[in-house]
Amino acid sequence: MDAIRTEDLTKHYRVGFWRPRPYIALDRLSLTVRTGEVFGFLGPNGAGKTTTLKLLMQLMYPSSGRAEILGRPVGDVEVRRRIGYLPENPYFYDYLTAEELLEYFAGLFGYPAAERRRRAASLLDTVGIGAERRLQLRKFSKGMIQRVGIAQALINDPDVVFFDEPMSGLDPLGRREIRQLILQLRDRGCTVFFSSHVLADAEALCSRVAIVAAGRLVASGQLSELLAFQVRGWELVMSGVTPDALSQARADREIVNAVPIDGQRFAMELPASAAPERVLATLTASGAQLVSLTPIRETLEDFFMRQVTGAQRSSNG
Repeated sequence: MDAIRTEDLTKHYRVGFWRPRPYIALDRLSLTVRTGEVFGFLGPNGAGKTTTLKLLMQLMYPSSGRAEILGRPVGDVEVRRRIGYLPENPYFYDYLTAEELLEYFAGLFGYPAAERRRRAASLLDTVGIGAERRLQLRKFSKGMIQRVGIAQALINDPDVVFFDEPMSGLDPLGRREIRQLILQLRDRGCTVFFSSHVLADAEALCSRVAIVAAGRLVASGQLSELLAFQVRGWELVMSGVTPDALSQARADREIVNAVPIDGQRFAMELPASAAPERVLATLTASGAQLVSLTPIRETLEDFFMRQVTGAQRSSNG
């Protein structure tokens, strides 16, 4: 059974006052998310990511199409007990403490008082909220509010959790901690669906992704399929490179560019057609030492920009 499934999910509005015109926020989105995977939902601002999440949470209703979570229609009461949700800009009761807020949410799921306190304390530890958990939320920074929001999304040990821009407002340490948390959720069998425009997070976490632009799905699948990891060249860093050896490698047209780093250490770019071992043999024969050899591949960001640009051109045309 798939954890999440949408079929031709569509949402449009009428915008404008004097002459209302249709605006399509989401256009026939069809995708499936497998149980127990981390699924990245990627796109620029205004692409339709938050609209999709609100439709799945039934915070708004589709113009057409349908969606299921855990094999049941969205909005099913039993399904709601098994999901967690972090909105893009969480807003909580300012005068509650973090402890009080989480205990309140645990109470909504019917947990007794002792269990509410235990769950609140455990989750605040997990997301890195220490003694400040007894402060009112109005005194929290954006990053701390984000951590509390992640904790409330997990208060019921959900089978499926939806994160809308989960890294928003977090510092580098916080981002790393939340990445580790997401992987821990995956390892215990929880399905994680998160939207983001931060592509590095998807590269680090996701087994599969979907990319939306202008309300339309433009690509989906495993990262290895989408990125089509073809080597576009090589980056070779070597130390102890002599001018004669570098000139010889240039003469053989094995090096596209060579940038000095310091002294006799160079970063060299080789074309995809080059044989790195041949360049290495030439340079090491003169006494140079290998520092690193890295293939240059298309990144998720390259792919993302190419797909988004193409979709925008199509919509404008």
